[in-house]
Amino acid sequence: MTDPVIRNMDPDDREPVVQLLSESDPWRTLGYSKEDWNRIFCPTPQGRDCYVAELDGQVAGVAIIKQKFLLGDYLELLGVALWARQKGIGGQLLRHIEELVFERTKNLFACVSDFNESARAFYQKRGYQEIGPMPNFLIPGSAEILLRKTAGPVRKS
Repeated sequence: MTDPVIRNMDPDDREPVVQLLSESDPWRTLGYSKEDWNRIFCPTPQGRDCYVAELDGQVAGVAIIKQKFLLGDYLELLGVALWARQKGIGGQLLRHIEELVFERTKNLFACVSDFNESARAFYQKRGYQEIGPMPNFLIPGSAEILLRKTAGPVRKS
C-alpha cells in the first residue's frame, strides 16, 4: 500500500467527502444526513482549514480545523472512508494536522462521542486527554467529550 497524499481540500473533493461522511458513524448515529453534509461542504466550509487524505487517487479521509479556539485550534471533524479504515489513514492525517497546529499554537482540541469507543481509543493512543463530557450536546442521552493535546502552557511564568 502506498502512503496517502495529504493536501488542502478543493471543490472537486466535495462529493467524495460528503459520501464518506454520510455513510459512516458516528455521524449517522448523531443524525447527520447527506443533505446536512451538502450544506456544510458548499463547496468547502468557510473560515476553516480543510484537508483530505488521498489514497490511490481516491479521497480516503477528511479533516477540518477551526483556528483560535480556547487558546489553541479545534479539530472539528476527522473522518475516514469505510473502505480506507484500519490502514493508518486517520493517524497520518492527524499527525499532519498536529504538525501544522503546533507550529502556531500550544493546544489542539477535539470532541468525540461517548459511544464512539474506537475513536476514544484512537485519540488516547495519540496523547489526547479527556477534559470532560458535554451531556446532551448533539443528541439526547449522549455526551460529546472534549479532548485536548498540548505542547505545553500558553504562557511562561
